[in-house]
Amino acid sequence: MFYHDKRLQYPVKVDAPDPAFARMLQQAIGGVEGEIRVAMQYFFQAWGARGPTNKYRDMLLHTATEEMGHIEMLATAVALNLEKAPTSAQEQGAADAVVGAVMGGENPRHVIEGMLQRHILSTGMAAYPANADGVPFDMSHIYASGNLAADMYCNVAAESTGRVLAVRLYNATQDPGMKKMLHFMIARDTMHQQQWLAVVEELGGAAAFPIPNSFPQSEEDQEHNYDFFATAVDGTPPQDGRWTHGPSIDGRGEFSVFQNTPLGEEPVLGPARPDSAAQTEQMG
Repeated sequence: MFYHDKRLQYPVKVDAPDPAFARMLQQAIGGVEGEIRVAMQYFFQAWGARGPTNKYRDMLLHTATEEMGHIEMLATAVALNLEKAPTSAQEQGAADAVVGAVMGGENPRHVIEGMLQRHILSTGMAAYPANADGVPFDMSHIYASGNLAADMYCNVAAESTGRVLAVRLYNATQDPGMKKMLHFMIARDTMHQQQWLAVVEELGGAAAFPIPNSFPQSEEDQEHNYDFFATAVDGTPPQDGRWTHGPSIDGRGEFSVFQNTPLGEEPVLGPARPDSAAQTEQMG
């Protein structure tokens, strides 16, 4: 069950409406780094969470619901940035110089079609669940494996790329209100990264590896489970790194370099089936 408070989680103000920035904000709503992605990811992880305690489910639900508030903030910011958006090519002409610089000198008609068409024609100058190019978010980037440790690492990656995007948006605007909103969202990304890592630590940290730790390592290939495969065609060894020699992070093995060579034979498939619609010569 969900409850709604019509007040925003954090103030959203726009001093100088900017349609180009509205388009950029769409990436933070419906891009792969965006808030729809993390909200749905945390919800589905929570709804499938299993364990001796409900605290992880509870934590995920709290954070997923918070992310819904972030979507609301961003959607409000898009709408406010579009309040004085041009609605015709004539009006757009005055802004071509600025928009052209932002958009890389595209044809004005393309700018209108790419940046404003959906916002004006489809949504009445409001946000929509898509990225900056108008591609709808299709849920293909939702990771909910049922393994808490694996999911937490997916969450760290999601919050890391989300924070990168928020910082880029912060640097792309001079609007004080937008900077204030984004500096709040950047702070929340900081907390969420730490939050997911805290869960990993609680689950055992490095000792939780490899994921899933429920599969006995004695049953995996012992010859190559800590090899770094070097794949240069001329046999050039890789540069030294923490992953090429020394004890593994989990303390259960030693890193080493293995020059990647074929360990199997060339595959030979049987003849095509008579009912496969292959050529007669393939069925010999």
